[in-house]
Amino acid sequence: MRRGTALAALALAAVLGCEDTGARPTTIVAASDSADQVLEGFSHYVTNEGVRRSRVEADTAYFYENTQITELRKVKVTFYDIKGAESSTLTSRTGTYRWQDGAMEADGNVVVVSPDGRRLATERLRYDNATNTISTDQPFTFDDTSQHLKGKSFRSDPDFRNVVTDQPSGVAGKGILLPGQTREDSQ
Repeated sequence: MRRGTALAALALAAVLGCEDTGARPTTIVAASDSADQVLEGFSHYVTNEGVRRSRVEADTAYFYENTQITELRKVKVTFYDIKGAESSTLTSRTGTYRWQDGAMEADGNVVVVSPDGRRLATERLRYDNATNTISTDQPFTFDDTSQHLKGKSFRSDPDFRNVVTDQPSGVAGKGILLPGQTREDSQ
């Protein structure tokens, strides 16, 4: 019996000795999509040359140190004019904030409203802190008390004072048609 037990033990050791366990890492590396920090109730002021341009708020913020990018959820951005007065407020489902230059992109049900009731709606909007402009390459609508405007893309300051748009349509003022448009187009 001893010889049978010894042979069985030797056979078991041979089978276990052939098992490949693979290489074992000496360090643990985080996945590239893992946030370095997660903050709930995020709030941050963006300035340019000492002038407050905006306040970025989010329900949740995911910080990625290597890329200097923060992914935001349930976003609210308040823009300020050069005198420090609120010029408009943006809301969106998500956003991406770049720490290097203060630029931001808002995505998903983006709405920008000015204190006097002007309203812009689109699916994606970019903010460039260096030029203090908002823009989109997506279809948009813009409404206020006397006009309804639609277009394929636009660029503007956050105050909606200087707006440039591609293929606009709609009614401006008291029913004035925009160039190249028929009354049916504006309906």
